[in-house]
Amino acid sequence: MRTSFGERLLDSAVSGFLWGFRILIVAAILIGTVATVRAGKYTGEQWIDFVIQGISQGSLYALIALGYTMVYGILRMINFAHGDIFMSGAFSAYFLAVWLNNLGFIEAHPLLGLLIPILFAMVMSAAIAMLVERIAYRPLREAPRLVPLISAIGASYFLEYTFRGLFGPGVYAYPSITVLEGDWLIFGIGIHKVQVVVALSAAIMMATLYSLVQFTKIGKAMRAVSEDKDTAALMGIDVNRIIVATFAIGAAMAGAAGVLNSLLFRQITYLVGFVPGIKAFTSAVLGGIGNIPGAMVGGLVLGIFESIGPSLFLEGLGIPRPYQLKDAIAYTMLVMILLFRPSGILGERLTKKKA
Repeated sequence: MRTSFGERLLDSAVSGFLWGFRILIVAAILIGTVATVRAGKYTGEQWIDFVIQGISQGSLYALIALGYTMVYGILRMINFAHGDIFMSGAFSAYFLAVWLNNLGFIEAHPLLGLLIPILFAMVMSAAIAMLVERIAYRPLREAPRLVPLISAIGASYFLEYTFRGLFGPGVYAYPSITVLEGDWLIFGIGIHKVQVVVALSAAIMMATLYSLVQFTKIGKAMRAVSEDKDTAALMGIDVNRIIVATFAIGAAMAGAAGVLNSLLFRQITYLVGFVPGIKAFTSAVLGGIGNIPGAMVGGLVLGIFESIGPSLFLEGLGIPRPYQLKDAIAYTMLVMILLFRPSGILGERLTKKKA
């Protein structure tokens, strides 16, 4: 069917506006960057500190984003309760860590004092996620896509205000681990010990998850269910069991991220999962929703840009207190990626049936 001249004109106007917006953002980034570099306000060591901080923060985003991208890859839905699964892991580990700290266990056995709360948080987060899947998502699996989305938002609020009702709106301080205080000198650069531990722990867990998905029987089953649930069921795969396992594994990663986040920032509240959850969803979209390596890359890219962006882009434009706009940089970058490459950095792998 032929389109009218008015429709073609409108399409051209919209396309021109989008291209103008892209050019404006890129120009602002280039102008701000050049002005900041010329000013020479920051030393090379300070820029390295920004990058290291971004890597540690981005590693947490990547861990949480894995849960979003795994669930989307199988069910084609966004689990907006995932940020609160992250919060539940942080709270679970907090009370265990306080008990261990009061016993003097963390001081005497710092490695176990780190590992035990992480494992406990992973188990608790996985258990809560499986419960949410069974109650809020499974009965709506064949419903229109908007219905599970509304259910996910409801589950998110339920978890938030359940934890508020149980533990109050106050801020809880995670116990300090003495061996993680101070810096390590790596290649002549002083790096906070906790940042190294967070980044390495996240890298190990992401590598383990990727190996599980790529090389184990349950990982092959997950990929089969992601491609076609009906065919996978005909081949003898228990689809419900695989979906539950996907929720549990993604939630376990988020629970571990909750503990690492507590080590990094030392503060826990019932809303601690909201912003990291949104940022992790942004990371998943940035990397290519449904793509596990994409979620990892998206998290790291977002963390680094969020860390260096205020000083590199905004300060050169003369914006006062630019670090308060770091969230704006993160979401602007998401918009730019969606404008230039809607499938994300690595792109979502789609079969014809999914598309």
